[in-house]
Amino acid sequence: MGNLSKKDFILVSLMLFSLFFGAGNLIFPPFLGQSAGHQMWIAMLGFFITAVGFPVLGVIAVAKSKGLYNLAARVNPVFASIFTVLIYLSIGPGLGIPRAGSLPFEMAVAPYLPAEVSIVLARFLFTALFFACAYWLALSPTKLVDRMGKVLTPTLLTLIVLIFVGSIIKPIGEYGMPTHDYQTIPFVKGFLEGYLTMDTIAALNFGIVIALAIRTKGVTDEKLVIQSTIKSGLVAGSLLIFIYLILGHLGAMSGAVHGETENGAQTLTYVMNDIFGTPGAILLAIVFTLACLTTCVGLITSCGQYFASLTPKISYNGWASILALCSMTLANMGLNQILSLSVPVLDAIYPVAIVLIVLSMMNRLIKESFLVYRVTILVTGIVSVIYALNQVGIHLGLLTTFCERLPLYHEGLGWVSLALGAMVVTIVLDHVLDLKNTSEPLASVNYIEE
Repeated sequence: MGNLSKKDFILVSLMLFSLFFGAGNLIFPPFLGQSAGHQMWIAMLGFFITAVGFPVLGVIAVAKSKGLYNLAARVNPVFASIFTVLIYLSIGPGLGIPRAGSLPFEMAVAPYLPAEVSIVLARFLFTALFFACAYWLALSPTKLVDRMGKVLTPTLLTLIVLIFVGSIIKPIGEYGMPTHDYQTIPFVKGFLEGYLTMDTIAALNFGIVIALAIRTKGVTDEKLVIQSTIKSGLVAGSLLIFIYLILGHLGAMSGAVHGETENGAQTLTYVMNDIFGTPGAILLAIVFTLACLTTCVGLITSCGQYFASLTPKISYNGWASILALCSMTLANMGLNQILSLSVPVLDAIYPVAIVLIVLSMMNRLIKESFLVYRVTILVTGIVSVIYALNQVGIHLGLLTTFCERLPLYHEGLGWVSLALGAMVVTIVLDHVLDLKNTSEPLASVNYIEE
């Protein structure tokens, strides 16, 4: 069969958008806008690279490779196994699920608690009920959850547009002054803030899902599958940019009125209160809670199925209960603690994911060279891990001292120069080796064909 029909193309594009558009996509842009103030537009350019550009490229890379493991196996099979597990832990019980469980409390409950009520106890009771519901739904995921997602995503988008229109009719205020690093390096700070959406590492799982969805529509030619994936990615990415600009604009106006908040959930709540009053904030909180619930169910389901495939002795139901319990425990750390924990973890993982995607985009040039993949990923991983450890106060002597001398290291981009250097040197070296030895010395390393 030929390419996708217009109707199917729109459906696949919206499906990809809904996979990306989760809880974090709502809270980080307004928080960025609030913190960046009149530097918001520059910061957003950096944010778009890591929160939109690389996620779209990640979907394409995995679709072309027919799976994350196949893509990562170009480095090494052991690396592929470890990296895949780390990705699932990050988007699942390590960060993604607890964050999605904690956000509704911050928006729907915490702002309206009486002063005498213990926020710790209230959070525990809320998360216990929330994850009990998520666990129950994950035991037998039905079309109900899918339908909820199909209804909630358009509802959220409609709400965001209404908020934007409301802000035009009833302006919140002028853009505020930039704070912290946004004063001096807004572009770099925005680039790093894009890590927090976790969409680039999530895209490494979404790619194969989108490719399979396109194939189920009758598209069998691999070139057409990739073309449809690219087009769907561009549509989904454009929608994300549109929504991020609205949310960033609202946050930038809110910053001048309310000052600095603790997180983006508070920023968005203030915006709703300013424009529509308490009823508007409560409506957003309810829809947001349901959206986070469906996100948690989807993540528990996908992670449970993956880990069950690795451990036959533990069933899917067993993993679902483990994931729900662990996520509930971490969610009780509070949103601010979860976000502070996520920064060093993502500092370590995100650069590796970015470089892996870049190498995949260059695959015709490097021809899956194990030398290029291994050396480039190795140096990227070393620098990013050292930086992440340094961020939590762990100094590794000479290694840390060396890395601190790299360009942009203190801004969080020290890995870029070494990754580019390793890439160029190994590509040249690989071509030289090919010229000197026509017996294909690298043929002993077999990877799954694309």
